[in-house]
Amino acid sequence: MPPPALLPKETARLAHEAGLADQLCSALAGATGGEVLDRRAEVPMDDKHRLDLVFTLTAGGESVEVAVETLRHAYPRDIRQAVWQLEEYKLANSRPHGLITLVAAESLSLGAKELLRKRGVGYFERSGSLYLRWRQWLIDIERPGKATARKGSLPLFTDARAMVVHALLQHRGEWLTGGELAELAQTSAYTCSVVLQELSRLEWCESSGAGRTLRRRLAQPALLLDAWAEQWPQRKETRSRWYVLPRQPQGLLLQLTDQIEQARLAFPWAFTGTAAANVYAPLLTSVDTAEIIVSPGQAEPMAQALGLKPADQGGNVTLMEREGASLLFRTLHPEYPSWFASPFILYLDLLDGRGRNKELAQHVRNKLELL
Repeated sequence: MPPPALLPKETARLAHEAGLADQLCSALAGATGGEVLDRRAEVPMDDKHRLDLVFTLTAGGESVEVAVETLRHAYPRDIRQAVWQLEEYKLANSRPHGLITLVAAESLSLGAKELLRKRGVGYFERSGSLYLRWRQWLIDIERPGKATARKGSLPLFTDARAMVVHALLQHRGEWLTGGELAELAQTSAYTCSVVLQELSRLEWCESSGAGRTLRRRLAQPALLLDAWAEQWPQRKETRSRWYVLPRQPQGLLLQLTDQIEQARLAFPWAFTGTAAANVYAPLLTSVDTAEIIVSPGQAEPMAQALGLKPADQGGNVTLMEREGASLLFRTLHPEYPSWFASPFILYLDLLDGRGRNKELAQHVRNKLELL
């Protein structure tokens, strides 16, 4: 009788484990100059439990058995079961001192890595990070991976939640109550609570106190900004291209500023993009275009105030209709009586691959001095 067909989820799980195993074995062989032998998957421990992978590593005249549990995107709470499995396997092993235990994952949080090190368990990430300590061996390779929230996690960058994210980035390093954060983000205390719970699970924020004295602080601003940048292209906005005859080749922003000041607009707006970022963190010698964020429905009034003409091609002014986080924390530049988007929005808007925007984006990010 043929074996039952595997369900799609089971097939995907086995494929994921096999792919991680291939990369792990290759990384270990390369780091030790050794060879992987006798590779076995789904190794039984008892009637209920199986170990994902066991193999023998020979290097430098020594041979050691390696026991592996595989995960996807892992945080401390995710790895405890894996560590228990490995420790149980080690206790039942006839040569526990000739055994290396190791967790392989798509990605591991900083807290998960620290916990594994404390428990004497090695780890491997798909990015190429590898940690292993056994007898005289010490392998400690750290390679950056993408900041990724695991499947099923809360979407952090919807309109109201992105406002909370923006407020946390803008006030990074500060201990904030839920009420203080809600006021800064101009959203509800409930939305702030939901975002903070998710960031705590991701280990991107830390807490102090309890009850009414509970305060939280963003601990990983760089990871949070990276995650926002990954989601930024998926935002919804309406763009329109316009043209205005520049009076001076290098003075487009000042020209637009003068016209906006005379118009005394009643709705919020802010310069963003290459020209604004180059004012915040000067790098480029010249920028001959301008981008302006306006509230939804305000593109036409802005175009009229600036004397803009529609331009399907060759436009030098782009109006972007957005709501939510993009107009939070605008700043009034001392040399321009104009509103500029926050440095975080400037950075995100530069990640479009145009011209030297990538280089300018890194320049802006460096000025932010994120940890």
